[in-house]
Amino acid sequence: MKSNLVQAVRDYANANYNKGGWDIIVECWSDEDISGEIGNVKTVSGAIRKVSKVVQVIGDYRSEIQNA
Repeated sequence: MKSNLVQAVRDYANANYNKGGWDIIVECWSDEDISGEIGNVKTVSGAIRKVSKVVQVIGDYRSEIQNA
């Protein structure tokens, strides 16, 4: 079950590669990293939501660096 959630997050990251910071998930995060971040969620939307919080922080930080 959890592997399905990890794959769903990975699929979402690939589909949104150029948005926010999802490329970092695709390029840098292992399945174990994703699994650790999603914790005990039970749904695809919950898993994506949990990872999207981290993606937003990473994307914002990268934007700040690029704009400096």
